[in-house]
Amino acid sequence: MKKILVKCLLLLAILFQIEVIAEEKNYHKELITDWSRIFPDKNRNAAGPKFFKYIIDKENTYKDFIEYNKLFCAVSGSLIDPDSDSEFLFVKESKSNNKICGNYYRCCVPCSCDVMKYSEVQKMKYKFIDGSREFYVITIKNPCIKNDFPNRVNKEYFCDGKKINSDQVFNLNNRIVIGLLHNGRTCKNDDIDLVKNHQITGRYCELRNNTPLEELDAGMGDIFIKLAR
Repeated sequence: MKKILVKCLLLLAILFQIEVIAEEKNYHKELITDWSRIFPDKNRNAAGPKFFKYIIDKENTYKDFIEYNKLFCAVSGSLIDPDSDSEFLFVKESKSNNKICGNYYRCCVPCSCDVMKYSEVQKMKYKFIDGSREFYVITIKNPCIKNDFPNRVNKEYFCDGKKINSDQVFNLNNRIVIGLLHNGRTCKNDDIDLVKNHQITGRYCELRNNTPLEELDAGMGDIFIKLAR
């Protein structure tokens, strides 16, 4: 009986150590270390989808997946400070046109506006090493058929001819997944009012999203918009 108790205590100690190690995992440092693998030509312009593809292809727990997706901007492709706060916003759901509310981690204010106007969300199911989960992802339509594909974006990251390059980015129902909408859920009326009355997602985004494309000079400017519109 005493031996069994000792074994149980040792097992608990090992499990505790594993949990502590997992908690101490430096997600931000890993993304910095693997930057050159994610962007071989160092061009991250509007290449948030490259980050998402890199993360979803890793052997992750669901928690790992969530934490990684807090650390890059889906619009600009830039890394985000680990202590950054998210923006509460809504995005139209593909096909249903319902508004889906959630949190978006961005590098700068204009990116939230661009997500709200030029992207759509879809529900996605994926099996992680600790089980299957469902969540909402932010998507854009296939940009590979465009005649005005932005020249500051590496087209090979996104496209294989006129098709989505599924080796480089995640293809969901012929749309490119650019990032995760955290805590996504169907909006309530109070949620919509909160977003519309907010200083950034309301007033600022209304001004930005009604500004002619050629006059935009903040955030990624016209690069992401030309890619996603």
